[in-house]
Amino acid sequence: MKLQIKNVTKQFKGKTAVHEFSMELQSGQCVGLIGPNGAGKSTLLKMIANIIDPTSGEVLLNGQKISLRKKEIGYLPQYPNFFNWMTAKETLRFMGQLSGLTEEQLVKAIPEMLSKVGLAKEENSKVGTFSGGMKQRLGIAQALLHKPVLIIMDEPVSALDPIGRREVLNLIEEIKQETTVLLSTHILTDAEEICERFIIIKDGEKIKDTTIANLLRENNENQLYFEIGQKNEEWLKEMESLQCVKGIEVIGNRVKVSADNLDLTKNILIRTALDHHVDITKFEINSDSLEEIFLKLVVE
Repeated sequence: MKLQIKNVTKQFKGKTAVHEFSMELQSGQCVGLIGPNGAGKSTLLKMIANIIDPTSGEVLLNGQKISLRKKEIGYLPQYPNFFNWMTAKETLRFMGQLSGLTEEQLVKAIPEMLSKVGLAKEENSKVGTFSGGMKQRLGIAQALLHKPVLIIMDEPVSALDPIGRREVLNLIEEIKQETTVLLSTHILTDAEEICERFIIIKDGEKIKDTTIANLLRENNENQLYFEIGQKNEEWLKEMESLQCVKGIEVIGNRVKVSADNLDLTKNILIRTALDHHVDITKFEINSDSLEEIFLKLVVE
């Protein structure tokens, strides 16, 4: 499977939601589309799923327009909308019929899929009685029922409580072993847990396409971190005057120091801190979290 998004732009009444966005996705990948609310994630996923058409550009699956390969895609919206009076089994039968599955196929696929998402015992329960996590798992079941080569998930866990979130994350972890996954989220810890690749989007434009390891390495290289009990201005001034120090950033009781040579610099800084009787409560090398890096990328 090969998904290609080529210079896709989407405008609504003169406002650009997605601007000349390009990417490729291969079989076996689990990719996180990361961005703040309003960045254009949902709009982009709807174009990939052929729910809306781009203003310009094109989306191809295995070299053909996505509209010709739509049945090979599974889509989970941010808020799955089911008929509350239907049972789980009836819901999947209805959705499966819309996907073109035969009755014979549905008889076999529905029990298997309900079991896969942990809802086998609820097949005759009405959807209106389901928790948020159960509805989300049912949504994943309908998206997978026709055995797509690609499943697209829009914020699959953002509206769930901790228990429902854990259930769905565990399920996605299983799904990605069999199906290519593209999901959007603004919750970095979730993406870090299940995605191998990140595509960061801001104001409808792609600003980064990378892996966790590369993102951390690029943004943490040659940095030292101190947490101190009380700010010591004399120590900070002395550090600024050192040739081995490229820059200092102070946020509360946290001091971040950029340097060319970490091995040399860390010993000098620790020695000067001791000379100035600085109360060091924590010392780390290269420790910006994924969330801190993300905030720097999308806020700047």
